[in-house]
Amino acid sequence: MNSNNIARILFPLFAVLCFLPQVSSAVALIAGMALALTLGNPYQNRTKAWTSQLLSIAVVGLGAGMNLITVGQVGVRGIGYTVVGIAFGLLLGTIIGRFLKVEKNTSTLITVGTTICGGSAIAAVAPVIRARPPEVTVALGTVFLLNALALFIFPHIGHYFNLNETQFGLWSALAIHDTSSVVGASLQYGPHALEVGTTVKLARALWIVPIALGIGLLYKNQGQEAGEAKAKRPWFILGFLIMAGIMTWVPTLQPVGHGIEWVAKRLLVLTLFLIGANLTRETVKSVGIKPFVMGVVLWIIMATSSLGAILENWIR
Repeated sequence: MNSNNIARILFPLFAVLCFLPQVSSAVALIAGMALALTLGNPYQNRTKAWTSQLLSIAVVGLGAGMNLITVGQVGVRGIGYTVVGIAFGLLLGTIIGRFLKVEKNTSTLITVGTTICGGSAIAAVAPVIRARPPEVTVALGTVFLLNALALFIFPHIGHYFNLNETQFGLWSALAIHDTSSVVGASLQYGPHALEVGTTVKLARALWIVPIALGIGLLYKNQGQEAGEAKAKRPWFILGFLIMAGIMTWVPTLQPVGHGIEWVAKRLLVLTLFLIGANLTRETVKSVGIKPFVMGVVLWIIMATSSLGAILENWIR
């Protein structure tokens, strides 16, 4: 039996195992990456499409286990530092990219991916600035590798600094690129960390559309050709809020909501497995040293500054 046939058997098997409580989000991600890099992913086209869809479904389902009043309070409280954080990240990313002489489109994509919400932001901004496929691949590869690293190290750092669940959820939302990894890391830390992390990250994701439109306008004003602003609209956030509202104002449905939440959490684990499975050797090779260094430096500064602000109670 060749490696491709083995992979065709193992991938569905591991996907099913993701629904077992013993399989954590970190284990699922490692399993996906290991299978993809050793045996290859025989379902590459399908898993890429399924990843986005399953993540949206999982996020909506997570709303079934949350209180909309709490979600609203967290969201409103986070508007100020969200605006400041995004502005700081965009400025810092531009400076670092120019200093390291990273190609402009690649630098822009890495910056928005780090500052707002990872792959979703990159996918939204790429057509606006007419980024070429290699530029998009480099940005996505950089963000993917750092996302995977964050999923493993953030819970340990949180415990080292004795962060409570509110602090950790907030820090994850501010410092981890993708929604999936924010939810995966905060899921390991505790239920309240998951609630805070998901809410703040989704509020941050709302900035995808105006930032994409603004970047498109900036490129045109600088005399560069830019595409139409076909920014991906995160409609799943509306679904999350509707689901939370139903469970908040119809208490009799809360037992059902807990069941939906459990399924959503397992779907998230499956999503992380598929994200790992989407990693290819070509993607790893495509990430040049300068873009990767830029991504690491920008991420470290954003993560440490937000952690410091939380520890000093500037952000809470």
